[in-house]
Formats: sequence, structure tokens, C-alpha cells
Amino acid sequence: MNSPFLDPIRLAVSEPQRAKIGVFDSGAGGLTVLRELYRQLPNESVIYFGDTARLPYGIRSKAEILQYVREILHWMLLQNVKMVIMACSTGSALALEQVRSEFDLPILGVLLPGARASVRLGKRIGVIATPATAASHAYRHAIQEIDPSAQVWQVGCPEFVPLVETNRIEDDYTRQVAKEYLKPLLERQIDTLIYGCTHYPHLAPVIKSIVPSSVRLIDPAVYVVQAAAQELEMLGLRSTRTAVPTEFWVSGSPETFTQLSVQWLGCAPLVRQVNVAQAAAPYLHARSQESSLRSQS
Repeated sequence: MNSPFLDPIRLAVSEPQRAKIGVFDSGAGGLTVLRELYRQLPNESVIYFGDTARLPYGIRSKAEILQYVREILHWMLLQNVKMVIMACSTGSALALEQVRSEFDLPILGVLLPGARASVRLGKRIGVIATPATAASHAYRHAIQEIDPSAQVWQVGCPEFVPLVETNRIEDDYTRQVAKEYLKPLLERQIDTLIYGCTHYPHLAPVIKSIVPSSVRLIDPAVYVVQAAAQELEMLGLRSTRTAVPTEFWVSGSPETFTQLSVQWLGCAPLVRQVNVAQAAAPYLHARSQESSLRSQS
């Protein structure tokens, strides 16, 4: 008799609590969320996807981001996950609301949990984010909807993700870039700083050396996992069994991702490659045809 771990469809139907949580990001940034899952929800099994062939997301258009997110979510459905955490802040800012209306699956983004945490701690809030997230003003809207009296300043940081993905965190150049990005926020005398991209906590040693110790640093990864725990509990999907090893998939080079994982996870996981666009194509085509027929009727 085969182990149920080898049959995700049967597992998802018979024991939904033991199905995996899907986590995805444009690259290795989502490993900050994965580390929090290991810390806060050690019994949950995870499948992680990094869209490394198409990063950085922060310079993409909203239409491109929405297409990528749809493809990844369709692929995640094929893996029979019980929940998806969108560990990409750009995706959370530009696509989350739309895909939540399209997919019958709990989907959590990092933006709102981070915004909620920031207003509990400060009133003068700085956000470092990808250019697309900054341009969307999603953090400002979310924060001021919670607390209209909060002041919010956002800075787009186009070089941060490539610097993290090429493991140049300790370069002098990275510190120079960080000082330039943080300067306008420090001039505003911020009391709170949000890492508006899940890649950015990897830069914490650099950022902490630049900002005053009085500035509170918000890592949305901590708070999205707290939200995930509450959601799983509410839905009766929280696992009480021992977790199985995390599955790692990427759209680009598995070797490059493995090297980054060694530094940030302390291990060299087995990483496999997948073309999510190709895998999701039949489903997206069927959805497009269905939408077209509806519009004609």
C-alpha cells in the first residue's frame, strides 16, 4: 500500500489538515516567510515555489504580475495545497484582490498583516518596497485605512532584489545603495520602517547599521504567518502531525537557488525546476473560454 504522502489528491480529500501550504515568491525572498512557518507552525508541510526565471517582479506591469500569479496559483492547485501564502509583496499589492475572487482557496498576502503591525507601533511610517509596490501606494492605502492619522512615506528600491538574489549583501556597494534609499525616510524622522518586500529582511544587518535603534523594523513575514495560523485554526485545517520535508521548486536555475538556501536556511535542499506557465496553460485557456462564453450570453 502506498504512503498517503505520495498521493496528494487522496490526502487532500481524506485528511485535508495534512495537505501542504503553498508559498511562492519571485525568488528567494519568500524564504523569510518559510523560516517563520518553520518557527510558528512546525507541524505544517510546505511546498515552496520561486519564480526565479522571471524576477524581479518589482519592475513588471500589473498585467504581467497578474498573469504570473494566476499561473502559479493554478500550478499550486495541481499540488492540492490547502492554503497559499503569497510571499511576494508586489503580487500582494497588485494581484491579491483579483485572484481571491477567482480561486476557491485561502490566499494570504504579506501586505495587510505588515500594515496592521506597523500602526500598532508607530505613526510616522516608512516603507521600502519594489518600484511596482511603491508606485501602487498599496501600503499607504492599507495603513491609512486602518489609522487615518498615520503618516506614510514610500521609497522604491529597484536594486535591492537583484543584490539579494546575487548574494551581494556584504558588498560596500550594497551599503551605499541602502543609505541612498533610506535617506529620504530618515529625513522624515520615521519611527517605524516596513520591509515592503520579503527579500529585504535578508538585508537586515545592513539596514540596522544605518537606521537609528529607535526605529521599529516590521518584517511582514512574522505577521502573515500569524494570520495563516489563525485562518487554519478557523477552517479546521491546522495540522497536528509531524511535517514532511519541504518541496522546493523554481522556474529558473535550481543550482543558484540551492546556493542561496544554504546561506538562509542552513541546508542545501533538493530543488526542482518547473514551467508553471506551461503547466497552467490548459486551465487558463479553459477559464478564458468560459469567460468569453459568459460575455457573449
